[in-house]
Amino acid sequence: MRGYFGIGIEGVNKPMNVGAVIRTGHAFGAAFAFTLGATYAREEANLADTSDAAGNLPFYEFASIADFALPRDCVLVGIELMAEAVDLPSFRHPRAAAYILGPERGSLSPAVVARCTHIVKIPTRFSINLALAGALVMYDRMISLGRFADRPVAPGGPIVPLERHSFAPPKIRRGRREG
Repeated sequence: MRGYFGIGIEGVNKPMNVGAVIRTGHAFGAAFAFTLGATYAREEANLADTSDAAGNLPFYEFASIADFALPRDCVLVGIELMAEAVDLPSFRHPRAAAYILGPERGSLSPAVVARCTHIVKIPTRFSINLALAGALVMYDRMISLGRFADRPVAPGGPIVPLERHSFAPPKIRRGRREG
């Protein structure tokens, strides 16, 4: 899969949710994790992070949106139940993205929403657990951008193995103009 992603939470105060989101991000191959304006005990978050994700991938703690920074060309994607948000199954994930979830029993702040390039919602009847929402977004990214064999037509149908990728010979460019 090309590109990279980060996963983060704004204003979280339940340490187990921080640990669960970071651990799940680690499992799905996140390049980094972050919190924004969070108040939690990191030691408690580690109780839900059995993979030691915070020790295995970069973890950033930003005090406010004014301190918040992303790598160049990395797009911020908010995950929020908003009428104008794009349904997750219809969303094309950016190659370089940082996904941010709102706090428990709350929403992303207006300042964060304004900073987001995209707002995405999980089309559920009501709000779901923060860690579960993060897992669903990361799973959707993986199946959307990853290289997997096609699903069978019938339930439990035969699995056709994915063809091995073959590389074309290199292209030699001659006469390139210097600009």
